[in-house]
Amino acid sequence: MTKKKYIAHIRKTDGETQALRNHLLGVANLSKKFASKIGLGGIGEILGLVHDIGKYSKTFQDYIKSAEGLINPDEDDYIDSRDMRGKIDHSTAGAQLIWNRLSLGTSIEKIIAQILTLCLVSHHSGLIDCLTTDFNGTHDIFTKRVTKRDEQTYFSEVCSKMEIVVRLNEILAQINLTTSLETILKRIFSSVPEKNQRSTVFQFQTGLLVRFLFSCLIDADRQDTADFEKPDKVKKRQNGLYQSWSVLSGKLEKKIKEFREPQTKVNRIRKEVSDQCLAVSQRSRGIFTLTVPTGGGKTLASLRFALHHAEKHHLDRIIYVIPFTSIIDQNAEVVREILEIDREDQGRIVLEHHSNVGAEKQSWKEKLLMENWDAPIVYTTMVQFLEALFGGGTRGARRMHQLAKTVIVFDEIQTLPVRCVHMFCNAVNFLVTQCGSSVVLCTATQPLLGEVNALKGALSLIPENEIMPDVQNLFDNLKRVEVLDSRKPGGWDDDDVAELAEKEVKEVQSCLVVVNMKRSARLLFNAVEKKTTAECFHLSTGMCPIHRKNVLTTIRERIKPENNLPTVCISTQLIEAGVDIDFGSVIRFNAGLDSIAQAAGRCNRNGKRDIGRVYIVNPSEENIDCLKDIAIGKDKTERVLNDFKENPGKYQNDPIGPILLEWYYRNYFFERKDQMDYPVTTKEAHRDDSLLSLLSTNQLAAIAYKNAFGEWPKHDLRQSFMTAAKIFKSIDAPTQSVIVKYGEDGKGLVNDLCSAFDVEKQFDLLRQAQQYSVNIFSHEFKKLSDNGALFRVQPETDIFYLDHRYYSKKFGISMEPVNEEELLYV
Repeated sequence: MTKKKYIAHIRKTDGETQALRNHLLGVANLSKKFASKIGLGGIGEILGLVHDIGKYSKTFQDYIKSAEGLINPDEDDYIDSRDMRGKIDHSTAGAQLIWNRLSLGTSIEKIIAQILTLCLVSHHSGLIDCLTTDFNGTHDIFTKRVTKRDEQTYFSEVCSKMEIVVRLNEILAQINLTTSLETILKRIFSSVPEKNQRSTVFQFQTGLLVRFLFSCLIDADRQDTADFEKPDKVKKRQNGLYQSWSVLSGKLEKKIKEFREPQTKVNRIRKEVSDQCLAVSQRSRGIFTLTVPTGGGKTLASLRFALHHAEKHHLDRIIYVIPFTSIIDQNAEVVREILEIDREDQGRIVLEHHSNVGAEKQSWKEKLLMENWDAPIVYTTMVQFLEALFGGGTRGARRMHQLAKTVIVFDEIQTLPVRCVHMFCNAVNFLVTQCGSSVVLCTATQPLLGEVNALKGALSLIPENEIMPDVQNLFDNLKRVEVLDSRKPGGWDDDDVAELAEKEVKEVQSCLVVVNMKRSARLLFNAVEKKTTAECFHLSTGMCPIHRKNVLTTIRERIKPENNLPTVCISTQLIEAGVDIDFGSVIRFNAGLDSIAQAAGRCNRNGKRDIGRVYIVNPSEENIDCLKDIAIGKDKTERVLNDFKENPGKYQNDPIGPILLEWYYRNYFFERKDQMDYPVTTKEAHRDDSLLSLLSTNQLAAIAYKNAFGEWPKHDLRQSFMTAAKIFKSIDAPTQSVIVKYGEDGKGLVNDLCSAFDVEKQFDLLRQAQQYSVNIFSHEFKKLSDNGALFRVQPETDIFYLDHRYYSKKFGISMEPVNEEELLYV
């Protein structure tokens, strides 16, 4: 008698079927491999083995065969699949199997049972809510799911048909199966400040453990399915088989030896920073800080630490988390030029992952590697990092397990959104303590993440893990500017600032003015252009990357010592984020002291002058009320600068040095301590609460449940995972990318995109389009659309290009048509 074949998937290209048994075993092997990174291989294998056992039901088998034409519509077993897609429950049966087997033991075994069950019931939707609140009250979604009726889950039927039952029973019979998970839970408990199972930090980190295992399962499931559907792509996966760290670190060391930079004081200090990073890389894993003044060579020094640290501790990858997409490509390119010098390595070592135009429409090879960060060195944004930890659905979550056994370098950590502080701190502690990773926080202006409310989550920092042995001395030695507090009653109008810029240009030939708003930059540019005979330039995020690069290239060429041409640049704060440029003088509109310090890093950057001048000015007309971070930062800067005036010696006579910066952050964080747990409103969560609470104790939902039913919820984990994920946004105002016709190349690129019907050609063009795109806010998008200024590059796509009349050669995107002399085709 022929054994019945149960089907998991049917390949559309050739009608080939994937046996359900093979799919379950394939997912189990991958999930075991991923979960083994934190010692939970057996748990990962169980999740893989049972995640799709609901597909053994006759209903599902009839559905999939009907959908693919394997059952004739005239046969009795035929199902009209059009109405059934997504409606046959094939994920609950496996969850019920595990729940029934493991939930009858001790209290900690019940938690373990709930952790596994949550992963299984959620593997198509994203993690479900345990408790949820709506206008009809609070509901126990978890209990409802695990007690779902047999006729809905086909539990009894599939248990009698499972082909993997022997292997499953072998694993479940292992004496130490749950011991590994119990060990991690106990380790979490011992590491939290409040020794209480219902404490915020314990529950939050337990939720992260759920998401980690969930990540292992969904990545395994998606990968096994994709490899069946596109077998020709399998060999293109790297699957963690990367160039060895010793080879990569050897390439960097060779490059460092080849450097032939002038032996200036600044370059000697940069070498000392780099050498110190090499020495500290041999320490144990943990959370490190790298506090180095702007221009101190952090980019390659942190890479040196990361490569040697990964080699020392046999870690899997290095992930650089960059605050802005605008500087990812330049940082990644620097590293590519060092590590991808061999032809066979090109495109295999450094992977960029961000959210520019077409980011979800990469070439299949890029998409393959990007889906789960399958590369030894990944450059991504803070947005993508936080999405992997807290975002909705399954796309971002599947990458979370790749954060284990990793060196994670945060560049310009001071840009972390304030509302994410406690969630971030808990996540970093979890990744380091439970997942064997190391973290490096890089900045010239180190925020006090180890000193926020520990009961909500503070970084487990130890002073010994500051990489630089004497930060104050480093700042003293790298001091290249004099900061002049030039605030005055009534403030500075645009003409005042223009006159100061003109004075500085006459004395030192180049001046940078940094403002807080794009509108301010435009107005001030017009004022300065009228006052000065110097060449004037403007920089803002309203300009596409290639436009900004061209402007910066022109400026750098003009201000080289051998040219020294009169130059003024008016810029928003984008120039403070890792842009290597060296002005003779800087004027900074008042803002957070950290921003002022970053702006100062663009003055006398290479120490070629005796001293550079940095002016802090208070604009008379600048409404930044809608920019809360800047407004509060400005207010606290006013206070600490006043303190500095009274007693500069107390702060080592340095208004942007470590001591005053620490005092600034104490003031800033105290003001914002109630916003660090990501507050949410009744409109978002049906009550005023916080994401920190929703992802930990969910206390308000638990109280509402008790009031409604007269008892506390039955289960230990009460998180509203899905509700929190839907609310979570790492940035306040999401933007959309628009392609602009900047220059002849931009114009040609748009024409090519509009006529490119070949898929692979589209991928290549979209990669190029990232350099010709501008991110705009939703209200700006609507206005341009209403003006008829936006067009789709192809019907049925959400990729738009801009009418060239709405792009200025001076300022970039304009909400109104620009005049003829401002149009730019170069």
